[in-house]
Amino acid sequence: MKINFLFIVLSLSLVFSCKQEEVKVIPPQEIEVYQVTPKTAPIYEEFVGQIYGEKDIPIRARVEGFLEEIHFKEGSQVNKGDLLYVIDPAPFQENVVAKQSMVAQANTMLTQTESDLKRVKPLAEMDAVSIRELDMAQAQRDASISSLKAANAELQIAEINLSYTRILSPISGIIGRTLAREGEFVGKDPNPVILNTVSNIITVRVQFFLSENEYLRAARTYVKNHGRRIETRGENVEVELLLSDGSLYKHKGSIDFIDRNVDSSTGTILIQATFPNPDGIIRPGQFARVKVKVMEVKEALIVPQKCISELQGQYSVLVVNAENKVETVQIKIGEKIPGFTIIREGVKSGDKLILEGLQKARPGMEVIPVVTPFEKESTNNQ
Repeated sequence: MKINFLFIVLSLSLVFSCKQEEVKVIPPQEIEVYQVTPKTAPIYEEFVGQIYGEKDIPIRARVEGFLEEIHFKEGSQVNKGDLLYVIDPAPFQENVVAKQSMVAQANTMLTQTESDLKRVKPLAEMDAVSIRELDMAQAQRDASISSLKAANAELQIAEINLSYTRILSPISGIIGRTLAREGEFVGKDPNPVILNTVSNIITVRVQFFLSENEYLRAARTYVKNHGRRIETRGENVEVELLLSDGSLYKHKGSIDFIDRNVDSSTGTILIQATFPNPDGIIRPGQFARVKVKVMEVKEALIVPQKCISELQGQYSVLVVNAENKVETVQIKIGEKIPGFTIIREGVKSGDKLILEGLQKARPGMEVIPVVTPFEKESTNNQ
């Protein structure tokens, strides 16, 4: 019985000692780290803007009448001079005929008064008629000329109004949804006056606003980098566009207009940038975010955001020291770049920050650092 008990105790001791031995011989594990290297970091700011076509021309009914014809497909491409709408021309044609009749009457009157003047002139020279009669004949002829000019002017106005019944496209572009249908009375409130809009979107304009402080910061940086004053056109200032789905628009734009004043009611200044739109992807009315480079930080220590831990407003990173042991380092952060953060204090060039396995790593743990390059993770289409 004693022998069996001793055998069990020895067996348990042997197993326990083996387990202890196994724990002791576990080697340090490899862990991915990011090595800090000074870089020049561009700092961008984003502003919400609204998109407009290069030209957004409203199509107006310039005369009143019933809409008879629509000659386009909504949302299609139209060319400059294409017929878009026809307003009932009958009343305007009648007015043109009436004005033509008035011109004919004025011409007849002019012919008569000129004939009278020709007859009276030689008689006046022979003192056969009084000077008063000559003056009256002259005045009647001059009045007839003025009446003819007035009749021609009224005829021209009537012809212009008749031409307004045929509404043509003022530019080439994409036409939108019609705001009036055949049979509607148009051209007078509350009926539609603006019937449609044609937009040229080969180039698009994006308008956004900067606060006074944002403008001053950007303007000072521009003057410092370019060595010249700010113009109303932000020459050489490239900007990028983030669309509503988060994707980065493939074409870069440039600032082409800075408003002359800060709006006193909002404390903002209007900025406009233009972007090429050869594929027609961007449409007027969209909202997008404009990325503007406001500065560049030289010799910046940038680290992946995933390396940084935050607790109650305090930031820290796990650093592998010269003895390949993990230690916690408190840091102060600066500006953020997509996927990265600039570190102001706490780390130096060459430091190795734990990139993967933050949950497993513990201060004092010995590891084998494996330097791994880091690319910004993104699900957006660039």
